[in-house]
Amino acid sequence: MYIKNFFGHLKTVLKHKWYVFKLCVKAGIPYRGLVHDLSKFSPTEFFESVKYYNGKRSPITFCKQDKGYSEAWLHHKGRNKHHYQYWFDEKANPKAPVMPYKYAVEMLCDTFAAGMTYQGKNWTNEYQLNYWKEKERPGEMLNSKMHKFLEIVYTEVAKDGIDKVINKKHLKEIYNNCINGD
Repeated sequence: MYIKNFFGHLKTVLKHKWYVFKLCVKAGIPYRGLVHDLSKFSPTEFFESVKYYNGKRSPITFCKQDKGYSEAWLHHKGRNKHHYQYWFDEKANPKAPVMPYKYAVEMLCDTFAAGMTYQGKNWTNEYQLNYWKEKERPGEMLNSKMHKFLEIVYTEVAKDGIDKVINKKHLKEIYNNCINGD
C-alpha cells in the first residue's frame, strides 16, 4: 500500500505542478510556475502526504480529519508565499496585507490547477468559483482587495473560460483595479 501511495502521490504532485506551470506561463510568470510547490518534495510534506494519499482530494484534508492538524500544511503554508495564509499575522496591522502581484497570480494558477488535478475530466470553468463560494472561507485571513481580485477572476473564468481570462495583461489590469480602487 505504501508503494502505491508513494507513486500515486508523486504522480499527483507532478501533474499539479505541470498545470500550475502551464497556467503561470499563460499569466506571464513562468519562473513562479517553475519553482511552485518545491517544498512538497521535502520529507515533512512528502511523507505525511504519502501516508494520507487517496487520489481524490488533498492528503492534508484527510490528515487534519485524522490528527486535527497537518505538519505538512504548517510546513507548506509557511514557505510558500502564494498561499494567503502565509501573509496573515493576527498581531499586525493590517492582519492581511495585499499580496504582491506575482504571488496573487500564482495563487490563482494554483487553485485552478488543484481543481483540474483532482477533478480531472469533470473540471469545468465554473468549478473554482463554486468551490470558492461554497468551501473556501478565508474571512479576515485574506485582504479584502485580494478577495475581490480572486472573485473577479473566478467569475470571469466561469463566464468566459480560462484561456480568455488568464493572460498577463488582463490579470494585471484586474489586480491594479482591485488594489488601487475601493
